[in-house]
Amino acid sequence: MKTAKNIPLSKLSRASKLFSTGAKVGVNYLKYYGDKIVNSEEDAKERLDESNATDIYDSLKTLKGSALKMAQMMSMEKNIMPKAFVEKFSLSQFSVPPLSAPLVLKTFKKSFGKFPDQLFDSFNTAAINAASIGQVHRAEKDGKVLAVKIQYPGVADSVKSDLAMVKPIAMKMFNIKGEHSEQFFKEIENKLLEETDYVLELAQSQEVSEKCQHIPHIKFPKYYPEYSSKQILTMDWMEGIHLSEFTAYNKDQAASDKLGQALWDFYMYQMHVLRKVHADPHPGNFLVSEEKELIALDFGCMKEIPLEFYDPYYRLFNEEVINNADAFEENLLALEVLREDDTEEDLVFFKNMFKEVLDIFTTPFKYETFDFSNATFFDEMSALGERYMKNTNVRKLNGNRGSRHIVYMNRTFFGLFSLMFDLKADAIKIDNYKKYLK
Repeated sequence: MKTAKNIPLSKLSRASKLFSTGAKVGVNYLKYYGDKIVNSEEDAKERLDESNATDIYDSLKTLKGSALKMAQMMSMEKNIMPKAFVEKFSLSQFSVPPLSAPLVLKTFKKSFGKFPDQLFDSFNTAAINAASIGQVHRAEKDGKVLAVKIQYPGVADSVKSDLAMVKPIAMKMFNIKGEHSEQFFKEIENKLLEETDYVLELAQSQEVSEKCQHIPHIKFPKYYPEYSSKQILTMDWMEGIHLSEFTAYNKDQAASDKLGQALWDFYMYQMHVLRKVHADPHPGNFLVSEEKELIALDFGCMKEIPLEFYDPYYRLFNEEVINNADAFEENLLALEVLREDDTEEDLVFFKNMFKEVLDIFTTPFKYETFDFSNATFFDEMSALGERYMKNTNVRKLNGNRGSRHIVYMNRTFFGLFSLMFDLKADAIKIDNYKKYLK
């Protein structure tokens, strides 16, 4: 894979890159209009999606940083994004052109005042993995094999300008209207800024690994503060393959169930006990060891769950609350899904919509055990999401609903559901995490 000798850092250079990409997308649409005249519209649309996904991803992987991180986030929206975009944007999880060796050394020297070979016994300047915000190098020190994550230059400085550029696209894609939309983008901006602070990630990684180490079949690396800084994070090198690679070939149902239960318990324990959750559940953040143990990595994106949000959010997982008109409305108001100034038309529409959404979304929690390999649950979620995305009432009304905390909580759940489905995990004990309570 080619290496990057530089990254566009200024607001102008990054905007110019996106502008040129927009021009390419415009040409793709012109081709599409001609294509569908002589071919089926479905085939023409598929080729359009492939061309647009390729051109947009090629631009974003050059920019790296939060622009590419947004692509990574969108790759998890399998119910909304066309297949071509999901497949192409998924590459941002762990397959991005890395920085060149001179740029790596320059970045390292800026952080520590020393080059890597002055700190480690050995250091491979060629990246082993490269993702949206940083890349990983292999090093050795005192007989230990280490993973050294180096952040791309200028990532933190470009978060706000990158979000400003992609905001109009996101608002159109997810039907987010101007009113009340700022809190959602502020939430995303704050989380992206946190992900560029490796000192914070170090603290969060140590906290989660310490408090969750008693959960069976999940492992964490040890972290090394003495070899870490705001742009560099050093941890144990963990042997394993990415979760997506494992699920692509695995035929061992027992291994799937073991890994699925560990993953599920890990997330339920965080949500209900720590009240802070790893809000970036994509395959690139998990490895599977040779012993079929789950290895959790990258705790840069952690979402705290305040009690005033936690209580009404999880009360809506209870069928008795959903089926009690007063209790249902009370909790939707607490979550800002319903508003005091809603018209009667708004109230009726959104209560019906969210009741239908919750009925499907909470399906796994209605049972003691759940089979995540059953495609029915995911097909129903996908069909419902597609139906409401096309619903003229949603587009006519202000569809931008809910507390700012919902953004990452729902992202976490949909990402977790997706990983469980990829694993084809069966007979998962939903409340199993409770037996690990201290």
